[in-house]
Amino acid sequence: MVDTKFMGYRRSNGAIGIRNHVLIIPTVSCVNRVAMDIANKAGGVTFMHPYGCTFDAEENAITEHSYIGHGLHPNVGAVLVLSLGCETASASRVASEIAKSGKRVETLIVQHEGGSRTTGAAGIALVREMRRELDAQPMEEGDLSELLVALECGSSDAFSGLTANPAVGEAADIIVSHGGTVILSEVTEMVGAEQVLARRGKSDQIKQELLSLIKKYEVDLSLSTEDDSGIFISPGNVAGGLTTIEEKSLGCIYKAGTKAITQIVDYGEAPTERGVIIMDTPGFDIASVTGKVAGGAHMVLFTTGKGTPTGSSIAPVVKISSNNKTFRHLSEDTDISAGDVLEGTKTLKQVGVEIADLVMEIARGKEAKGEYFNIQEFAIPNVSVVKKEVIHAKLAQQNDYRFVQS
Repeated sequence: MVDTKFMGYRRSNGAIGIRNHVLIIPTVSCVNRVAMDIANKAGGVTFMHPYGCTFDAEENAITEHSYIGHGLHPNVGAVLVLSLGCETASASRVASEIAKSGKRVETLIVQHEGGSRTTGAAGIALVREMRRELDAQPMEEGDLSELLVALECGSSDAFSGLTANPAVGEAADIIVSHGGTVILSEVTEMVGAEQVLARRGKSDQIKQELLSLIKKYEVDLSLSTEDDSGIFISPGNVAGGLTTIEEKSLGCIYKAGTKAITQIVDYGEAPTERGVIIMDTPGFDIASVTGKVAGGAHMVLFTTGKGTPTGSSIAPVVKISSNNKTFRHLSEDTDISAGDVLEGTKTLKQVGVEIADLVMEIARGKEAKGEYFNIQEFAIPNVSVVKKEVIHAKLAQQNDYRFVQS
């Protein structure tokens, strides 16, 4: 029996956080190192990224939306928005949207403060003050039914779909059966398994939305490969023993268990339903995790065959290996192994219960291995650029150079 209670940080909107971070948001890559310096010296967290200055309106919107989602996250108690001052991503818009939640939000602009070191000193003072305020906040009781748990897989091998992914699926069923919510994403890794997954849609509308979404990605993939082989898996996946996208996809969807799919949401969108949620994200692990965390995921259950250290600055990313060899070899990055299933000493259900128990231990404050770093990766899908590149390539194939100025 899973103990569903934990003590967390209640926010003004009623949501509860399992961490109480001060987040520094660098609105443009030019100030990454200033944000990193503040985080390291003042006890805050931040992320590195190459974004924030583009004249593509769609990319700017996704970028700002992702920043805002991180600032609104229940695991974040206060925010420092750090700007250069001339970027296209709007620091004032990001700060004002986060401030609506009632959290303390401060903004520093390097070009206004007098330089990076002066800004850094001001940021350190602000974050230390915020940290003291958050440390004084009392904790309140929360329940598993309030948790949003993201599901991810990366650097998969041939065992991922046999051990780690279905074991996480067992845990997902436990979470959902207690009123909690799980998010499955990486739509490119649903190609080939769409009919199996769509059967779980709560309504005909959800089934059709899901099939249409997966078909869109399948078309995009077919336009972006050098041949028509249909192989859309990474060299690491191939080295790990996977052979086709269907094989990888059937393993991927195991992570979401067996319960009904209740909602499909856009990239970084916060779900409004409970149960199993599908989020529209690409297959790139970091962009996928970023989207789900921006949507409010308290933590991420991340299965891996070959191992990976990637994480999130504000949500614990729990690594679950598909085999005991990887678990032992990368013990400093991996939290739990499903390899005992492979060796016949445990059942999938037993490991699923262990993962569900670990979810609650993490909610109660146990650190995931990936939380060792207070500066983490951050990526968003450059969807608009991809669309343009595909369109231009097709026009070039047709000898249509209307986009080239004479």
